[in-house]
Amino acid sequence: MQNEQIGFVGVGLMGHGMAKNLLNAGYRLTVIAHTNRTTVEDLVARGAVESNSLSELAAASTVIHICAPGSPQVEGIVSELLPSLKDNSVVVDCSTSNPNSTLVLAEQIEKAGCHMADAPLGGTPIQAEAGELATMVGADEAVFERLRPVFAAWAKSVVHLGPSGSGHKMKLLNNFLSLGYAAMYSEALALSEKVGISVEQFDSVIRGSRMDCGFYQTFMGYAVEGNRESHKFTMKNALKDMRYLEAMADEAELSNPIGNAIKNSFAMACAAGGDGPENYVPHLVDFVARNNGLPK
Repeated sequence: MQNEQIGFVGVGLMGHGMAKNLLNAGYRLTVIAHTNRTTVEDLVARGAVESNSLSELAAASTVIHICAPGSPQVEGIVSELLPSLKDNSVVVDCSTSNPNSTLVLAEQIEKAGCHMADAPLGGTPIQAEAGELATMVGADEAVFERLRPVFAAWAKSVVHLGPSGSGHKMKLLNNFLSLGYAAMYSEALALSEKVGISVEQFDSVIRGSRMDCGFYQTFMGYAVEGNRESHKFTMKNALKDMRYLEAMADEAELSNPIGNAIKNSFAMACAAGGDGPENYVPHLVDFVARNNGLPK
């Protein structure tokens, strides 16, 4: 049995696999239900304990993972955890959060005699189930070393970038690139159709070339093959992340015109009805097409 007692808030698309792999590695795990009881019941059947409240979960845990939609939710969760945190425990925010918020939370948690690490995720739910996620970590060196075996239970690649906030900063930079690809692919495919080159022809040139990459392949899994779940990351979350990137650029006093163009592409799609829970990033291609008078 491992020494750390793990609490997990947010056992959804990504969190379920992470929590399952923590159990498989021998950690004692406490979980709490939110909207989906199926994942909680599966984890309890595997040996997890279900908590009735966040304060109860905090009192039972030495390392608490949070996988939430964004900073407002993380802030609310931390406010409920704080009064019941064990001394020297660690709160690990695996969400894609606003680094400005992360730094404020880290200070609050330190004042309570505990620690914070930001460990946002790279990968898909399939990789989460397989224990093959990537994570980029912001934490004090000693805290990172303490967490290293915990991360090893659910991550294949772990990179320590520096103090609190560093992981969330890098995650936003990572998503800036990936969501920029999505915006460019969507516009390129719309233009391709406008000038008489089919999606299949476009793909036959790009796939396998220097312009190919893993993100291109999952994105085109929808555009070419019609697989609506080829990349299960919502456009609503994409827009949220680009707004966080904008806030980070503003804080750094950096001109961010390309980031704003990407943000506006997702804002257009979400305003046109793409902000639902089953509207994923590759579906942006449909909204850009319709916006340009193409049938989709």
